[in-house]
Amino acid sequence: MLDSISTGVLALDGDLRVIALNAAGQALLETSEARCLGLHAAKLVLHPAEWLEHLTHVLNSGNPHASRGISLVLLSGQEIHVDVIITPYADSDSESGLLVELMAIDRLLRISRDENLLHAQETSRALIRGLAHEIKNPLGGVRGAAQLLARELPNEELTEYTRIIIREADRLRDLVDRLLGPNRQLELQPLNIHEILEHVRNLICAETDNRVTIIRDYDPSLPDFPGDRAQLIQAVLNIMRNALQAAASPKECEIILRSRSQRQFTVGTQLHRLVCRVDIIDNGPGIPPELQSSVFAPMVTGRADGTGLGLSIAQSIIHHHGGALECDSCPGETRFTFYLPMDNHHA
Repeated sequence: MLDSISTGVLALDGDLRVIALNAAGQALLETSEARCLGLHAAKLVLHPAEWLEHLTHVLNSGNPHASRGISLVLLSGQEIHVDVIITPYADSDSESGLLVELMAIDRLLRISRDENLLHAQETSRALIRGLAHEIKNPLGGVRGAAQLLARELPNEELTEYTRIIIREADRLRDLVDRLLGPNRQLELQPLNIHEILEHVRNLICAETDNRVTIIRDYDPSLPDFPGDRAQLIQAVLNIMRNALQAAASPKECEIILRSRSQRQFTVGTQLHRLVCRVDIIDNGPGIPPELQSSVFAPMVTGRADGTGLGLSIAQSIIHHHGGALECDSCPGETRFTFYLPMDNHHA
């Protein structure tokens, strides 16, 4: 029952040692119950002074205590913010302990942000679909007229101008199609995420003549899940090419590919028992702060020669799979993280 709720629940004995940790708590603290059992609460986080102060106060006073917005630094170095409710208990053998409920504020903020982002994207895509219709119709007319004109021109050299018109009309049509993103139905089949990542890694290595450094940190226990192989390859390729293009040169580019499972994770407004999490981390200069809030919007780019479509298309693909794509960037580290739901029978 505890594993089916989204609130992290941690049970401690009278010596503040872990005796139970539910699935949501494991995901929040980025650890496993087997690894934590018997550990002192101070060993669960870095810089545990404030954390221990709250636990010790409740243990000594015997009164429940609630704290909002506590900052916890996980053993991985990631900082999270949580609301904490600590309740003392005594079992039938008169053994005392604490029941700790952890609710991630970051998660609630992310859910709200995801909802706003999805709404903005739908509005943007509705506008783009309308513009695409208005642009493609006259483009077809221009292209057809150029073809007819080419047949009537007496001088073969003049047809070079009509070929330019036709070629540029085709280029604009393709650009509009890319703006719309993938518009075909997903062709779902059982996939292994590592096969996708390895395929894209090989493509990037081939493109750069093996000059880029790619570090793999995979969780081999991840099961297969249904997805569209071609589209997911395109999404990962767009993200990795974005990292490559941001680097001064391929030789200076380092990319980390990391896969993990995550339990009790909310995408949009839907809670999933198990999701696949993939981090794509590069050591580039980072995304300018003024672009970070709109990095997935079409036509937004920090490069003079960029189209600003790669990340927008990647996000659309992940979204069509029921997942989410996030970005966190600072100079020297840009992290794109996407989450893909797995079937319930894997959880």
